[in-house]
Amino acid sequence: MIRWNAVPGYVVAFTTRRGGVSAGPFESLNLGLLTDDEPANVEENRRRACTEVGADPEKVAMNRQVHGATVNRAVAGQRGTPGDGLVTEEPQLPLLKLTADCLPIALVRTNGAPGLALLHAGRLGLLEGVVEAGVAALGGEASAVIGPGIGPCCYEVGDGIRESYRARFGADVIRGRNLDLWTAAEQALREAGVKSVERIDVCTACNARDFFSHRRDGGVTGRQGVIAYIA
Repeated sequence: MIRWNAVPGYVVAFTTRRGGVSAGPFESLNLGLLTDDEPANVEENRRRACTEVGADPEKVAMNRQVHGATVNRAVAGQRGTPGDGLVTEEPQLPLLKLTADCLPIALVRTNGAPGLALLHAGRLGLLEGVVEAGVAALGGEASAVIGPGIGPCCYEVGDGIRESYRARFGADVIRGRNLDLWTAAEQALREAGVKSVERIDVCTACNARDFFSHRRDGGVTGRQGVIAYIA
């Protein structure tokens, strides 16, 4: 796991693909049930991830991710509501977001009562405004961290996507035929009022040993993610 300890009072960790029980293209810590992996393996992997960070696996809140901008209030054990963001002020309620090239983003409130939001931000979600929705749902002053995702080294996209991103975020997010999601996400966070933004610029497509990648693996792959809670 890659832990983010910048703000006291929160536990935030980005998982890798290592340390689980799955096999084949899902080896080994696959956290995604909507794959062809064995459900029992996925549940064991999720249990292991929770245990590693001291979270209760029975309480984990998740969404059914749809590449949009909806942010839901987290409910312990609830996992099927469509959306790409979760927010909570409840201590010890673990949130989990899954990715396989999209960006996992954690937001923590730094003034007033503790608050936490997790976002799943891909190329569609960033354009839809998932970052802005997450910052608004959390409220207050916030710090953010952008976890591992596909980098501008590997993320070639079509003309339409490049033009949409150039119009929304400017030329800095375009690298030839490739898209820089890391920079686009940071820009969205700062424009939404987040003054402290850290980035873990690790490309999931480049690092087959440590990360699943939908683009690299032709869609047959597992899911890593970000797990976090208010301590």
